[in-house]
Amino acid sequence: MSRTSVLAVVPPQVGGREAGAGVALLLADRADVTVVESTDEDPGALAAAQVIVTALAPVRAGHIDAAPRLEMVQCVGHGHDHVDLAHAHRRGVTVCTIASSGAEGNTVAEHAFALILACAKKVVPAHTALARGEWALDRLRPGLTELAGKTLGIVGLGHIGRDVARKAAAFDMTVLYASPRRAPAEVEQRTGARWTELDDLLRAADVVTLHAPLDDSTRNLLDARRLALLKPTAILVNTARGPLVDSDALADALENGRIAAAGLDVFDPEPPEAGSRLLSAPNTVLTPHAGAVTRETLVRIALAAVENVGRHLDGTGPRDAVRPR
Repeated sequence: MSRTSVLAVVPPQVGGREAGAGVALLLADRADVTVVESTDEDPGALAAAQVIVTALAPVRAGHIDAAPRLEMVQCVGHGHDHVDLAHAHRRGVTVCTIASSGAEGNTVAEHAFALILACAKKVVPAHTALARGEWALDRLRPGLTELAGKTLGIVGLGHIGRDVARKAAAFDMTVLYASPRRAPAEVEQRTGARWTELDDLLRAADVVTLHAPLDDSTRNLLDARRLALLKPTAILVNTARGPLVDSDALADALENGRIAAAGLDVFDPEPPEAGSRLLSAPNTVLTPHAGAVTRETLVRIALAAVENVGRHLDGTGPRDAVRPR
């Protein structure tokens, strides 16, 4: 019986060959796995691949066309914006995420709250001031705020957004959410989240946190017009994808004090360019797309991706197949 050829693409910034070796080991009993750090690295392995496992590495139309045997692209994560979904669909290639596994939900939700709290309590400027010998309480005091009694607006109530909503209850926050499709009543009851239109959410929320997928309909979802709807005391947090927000418009809002703060784990592009205005904008807390890379989560993500590939190989049918909108 012939073995399936799998190409595991794991860029250096998300673990490289060492992390890829773990994926290969998990699939060793049922597939021949080639580990690379770029989709372009080994044209022969790409041409032979029946399955591509990608950890944020681009899989573009040219890659799909260069892999005539390709049946499946498995994304190691919730997002799929690094894969040419429309071209894969035209070619009859199944593209899957690990969305229903919940592997990333808890840790990304924790990271979102870490950024929210850091912004609300001005942790970064307080630390920086103390480290340079300044007792900055008088300067920082006017901007300090609390979460209890405030309104949290969640953009995208998928698995991660639901985890965020549940955690918000512990902070005694009112939770609103905006999503193209309203969640089932059971989900709203379990999370305590109330649906509203996006513009209304932005006007009402004290904290806005983004958990929407990136596609053509959500790129620059928060543009200059929508950012202008936020309260001047609002905190914006993005742990989803950088291009959900117009970077220059956000920098304008921060530089001109039109919003209070921003906590950003994702950028456009990644890593951000050296001259990016967001790197020097005031009242920001910045982390390097670290929300889903805890020790525990990386194991869960790899296992979920490998399990889904296994479902494809044994004919059970993979979960979390995505289609172009």
